[in-house]
Amino acid sequence: MEGYNEKILVVDGEESTRQVLNTRLTLLGYNVLLVRNGNDALVIFNKEQPDLVILDIVLSKLDGYEVCRKIRKISETPIIMLTALGGISDRIMGLELGADDYVIKPFYPKELEARIRCILRRSGNSIQTQPNKNKNVLNIGNLMININTQQVSKDGSKIRLTGMEFSLLELLIANSGKPLSRKIILNNVWGYTPERYVDTRVVDVHISRLRSKLEEDPTNPDLILTARGTGYTFQQYL
Repeated sequence: MEGYNEKILVVDGEESTRQVLNTRLTLLGYNVLLVRNGNDALVIFNKEQPDLVILDIVLSKLDGYEVCRKIRKISETPIIMLTALGGISDRIMGLELGADDYVIKPFYPKELEARIRCILRRSGNSIQTQPNKNKNVLNIGNLMININTQQVSKDGSKIRLTGMEFSLLELLIANSGKPLSRKIILNNVWGYTPERYVDTRVVDVHISRLRSKLEEDPTNPDLILTARGTGYTFQQYL
């Protein structure tokens, strides 16, 4: 198996979880950093600049929600919430604060490892987006979207998108005018098929985050439209 070499920060209050992840991820070739409280997580994050963060919510000194909020203020580094708090409100809060995905304990290590690879790939840390010579740059209204560099600007000002947010936007644009179900979006962007309705909420929250960054009026969107009974669609611009 081809080894990986990205740097992953594991922030978890349970020693057993830290050790399982350390063993499995190290064997895959990742450089693993282990932390057990929120304050240390921020210190190590700023010092080491990891490629991805696996973050529990229930932490001493500073909870995972606050750690996620502080990281998102300064970085688009991918964050996976890994926690025993599996309620819908817990998931939504974590995602709204900027997490890219949410995995419930007890978890299957292989499933988490697959999600890690998908998110790193989508975030541009593992591979570079292949150039599209025909449409490198899209101009849609007051938006400029550079597919190759994954940069977006609005009225000339750069908009910060996470790798997963950009991948979602890219999928919607590539299928402009075509309704996409939440299941299709989740499978194409996050790399897995939802088993329960709650799994698709990751799509809804990311759509909401995109709208808040791109739309003039997020409550009355012109770009990313809701396809009733289906999912979402990007306005036909061609």
